Amino acid sequence: MTRFLFLLILSAGLHAETLRVMTFNVRYPNPGDGPDVWTARRDLLASTVRRHAPDLMGTQELFYEQGQFIVEKLPDYAWFGLSRRGNQQDEHMGVFYRKDKLTLIDSGNFWLSPTAERAGSSAWGMSLPRMVTWGVFEVKPGGAKFLYYNTHFPHRAEDEAARRLCAKLIADRLSLYDEKMPVVLTGDFNAGAQGGAYETLTATLKDTWKDAAKRSEGGEGTFHGFKGKAGRARIDWILYRAPWRVLSTEILTDHEGDRYPSDHFPVLSVFELP
Repeated sequence: MTRFLFLLILSAGLHAETLRVMTFNVRYPNPGDGPDVWTARRDLLASTVRRHAPDLMGTQELFYEQGQFIVEKLPDYAWFGLSRRGNQQDEHMGVFYRKDKLTLIDSGNFWLSPTAERAGSSAWGMSLPRMVTWGVFEVKPGGAKFLYYNTHFPHRAEDEAARRLCAKLIADRLSLYDEKMPVVLTGDFNAGAQGGAYETLTATLKDTWKDAAKRSEGGEGTFHGFKGKAGRARIDWILYRAPWRVLSTEILTDHEGDRYPSDHFPVLSVFELP
C-alpha cells in the first residue's frame, strides 16, 4: 500500500460521520427525594449531558419543567413529547436533539395498549399509561434518515407479561417500516437484558452493549437509587436496526461527591454511520 493511499484511508476514518445516542431516566421531580430532590441535582444533570454531548437523547420520567430547564441550560438542544396523559402534566418520554446535527422531519406519540392512538390509554393490568414518543430524523447536512423510538415500560414485578406485550406492540410497529430504514430504540425497560421483553425486541433489533467495539468497564447495572452502586440488571437499553458500526457504549457514572444526576446511570452509544 502506498503512503498516499494509507493516508487517504486514515483520513476517511477520521472524518467518518458519527451519531451519539443517550438514554437517560432523569427521575421525576419528587419532593420526597430529600437531598436528591430535582432542584439539588438539576445543574449536575445538565452538566453531565453537556460533558457527554449526545446528538440525540431519549429521557424517561421527564416532567415538562425538567425539559424546559434542560434546554434553557443547553440551548444547542430542542426537545419534544407529550406526557403519558396526553398533555404536559405527568411523565414525558421527552426526546432531545442537537439542532446543529439533526433535522426533525416528523414526530408523534402512541400508547402501549390495544388502543395505541388514544392518549392516556392503558391495558394488560399496568398501573399507569405507558407510551412511545418517536421521531424521524435526518443527519445534517443531507445525511442519513432514521426512525427513533423512546419508551418506558411498566415497573412492577407482576408486569412481566405486560412488558412482553409492550415489546410485541413496538416490534409489530417497527415491522411495518422498510427494512432499509435505520431504527434506534431507547428506553428504561424495567427488566434485565435477557428473556421476556428483551427477547421479543432483539428478535429483530441488535443491542449496542453487545455490539460495541469498546464498552465501559465494571458492572452492567443501570439503576442505583442515588447510591452510585447499581445492581446487576441492565434495564436501560439502546437497541438498533441499521448498517451502522457501534464504536462504543458506556454506562456513565458521573457524580459530584455523593450527588448523582439521577437514580439511573445514563447509557451512551456512539454509532459510526456509513
